[in-house]
Amino acid sequence: MSNRIYWIMGLFALEVLAIVLVFQVFSSVECRLTDIETACRVLRSALIRMMCLGVGLGVLIWFRPQLRRQVVQSAAVRPRDELGLWSFVHLVGLVLIFLPWLSADANTLNGTFPTYFLSLALGGVCAAVGGVFMVLSWRDVVRFGRAGGVALAVVVLIALVIPDFAAVLAPLWWSLNGLLLATFYGVAVVLSALGNDVTLNPDASIIGTGDFFVGVADTCSGIEGFALTAGFFAIYSMLMRDTVKLGLFWGLIFPIALLISWFFNVLRIAGLILIGEYVSPDLAVNGFHSFAGWLFFTLLALGVLWVVQAMPSLHRASAATPDKDLPPLTEDTTAAFIVPFIVFMVSGLFAQTFWQYPVLAYPVQMAAMVAILWVFRKPFLGLDWGFDPTAFAAGGLVGVGWLVTASTGATQPGLSTLGAGALVAWGICRIIGTSLLVPVIEEAFFRGYLLRWLGGDHVIRTVFAVAGSSLAFAMLHGRLIEAGVAGVIFALVALRRGRVTDAIIAHATANGVIAIAAAMSGDWSLI
Repeated sequence: MSNRIYWIMGLFALEVLAIVLVFQVFSSVECRLTDIETACRVLRSALIRMMCLGVGLGVLIWFRPQLRRQVVQSAAVRPRDELGLWSFVHLVGLVLIFLPWLSADANTLNGTFPTYFLSLALGGVCAAVGGVFMVLSWRDVVRFGRAGGVALAVVVLIALVIPDFAAVLAPLWWSLNGLLLATFYGVAVVLSALGNDVTLNPDASIIGTGDFFVGVADTCSGIEGFALTAGFFAIYSMLMRDTVKLGLFWGLIFPIALLISWFFNVLRIAGLILIGEYVSPDLAVNGFHSFAGWLFFTLLALGVLWVVQAMPSLHRASAATPDKDLPPLTEDTTAAFIVPFIVFMVSGLFAQTFWQYPVLAYPVQMAAMVAILWVFRKPFLGLDWGFDPTAFAAGGLVGVGWLVTASTGATQPGLSTLGAGALVAWGICRIIGTSLLVPVIEEAFFRGYLLRWLGGDHVIRTVFAVAGSSLAFAMLHGRLIEAGVAGVIFALVALRRGRVTDAIIAHATANGVIAIAAAMSGDWSLI
């Protein structure tokens, strides 16, 4: 249980990513188009603040070994009953958050948003409270607050006001003419270098190429990148003030970080314009939304800090290093069950964003899956991989059932554009990925991690764990009934001998049956 600090961070990242995908990519919620704009903006601001707070606390825990040790030890001794209760509260919160997307038409979500506001707000509270108390008891939270002291208070304050700081900086987009012009002409240079005819009107804050034009407002201008960089730099310098060379850090590194943030924002805007012109205008417009920008610039700011931490010349003494009692991330089994699934989901988002026909990007997704599984190869190779005939038979049953209940004859746009050789190569990648890689990644997450996380020693807890993990599995695969039944079967196979590898074998067998049928019939929509 000492590695719970890894999977809770992975879970947090995965959930935030899912929220961004659902409400900004798969459906587009615009507060100004709802009947409760102010309430909508408050809710959106709360999510951004929680994201900043979560990242800020993660930085604090990482650079304060005593706090990290306290959290790890507290998480390790959480009673199973309390853990189950707060896991249930957290899961209920997630269901309430995603309820609007599951029950409403994504195209009309703005109009029906007031109906679901209470569900979203209550879900956010439940998910946040449940997530905290899954790891720490109330007494542990109090102890953590006392141990964190002033440093904790400062981190919380800075993290929570980062969105307000961004709002204060927002007028700079209009008042600092040099920033606006530099950004617009920078985007124009990038687009022109790629062979595009660019039309821009900085006075109206409009730029585009071909038939696609966008108005870049202050909320999508990259100002939030400056605010995030300043906020996380302030947290880092406060935590590392005894070792980092503050003069060099703020005098040289901080301006460079702001320049990097500006440069990547130029690339982001240029990339979104190209997506709008050549791929999908809807995807491009969604990419300009605040959630996507905040997530992008948070990762960028943390990347800069990672580089700073790795540069000895910026420190007066050896920088803090992780505790020796925690295993390396790549050798941690729980991390191996979570991180590949995150990479798998992100690769899907990448395909949806940059390919007119996302199905054609499957070889890229396969490469990402191979790479991340190779990184975590030690935990996976350390599992018990003994063959189980029962798992094999269960998988065959699932595969046949999936084919019998499938709607045949559906087409996948894009495959017709491939030549014979390219189609064969794509098909090989699809079969390998579907039959070998996906089962490992999905079963590691749903049955290796989620089933174990929700489960317990009592029958009721086990039933709840099977139902919860199967429902999540079904939501990912679209066909709720068929995928739900498959999820239950895979869960029972995993519980039979307590081995996730049995579930992987069953899933691989099922996918292998389906992939063979798809290849023989040429109907790849079966997968």
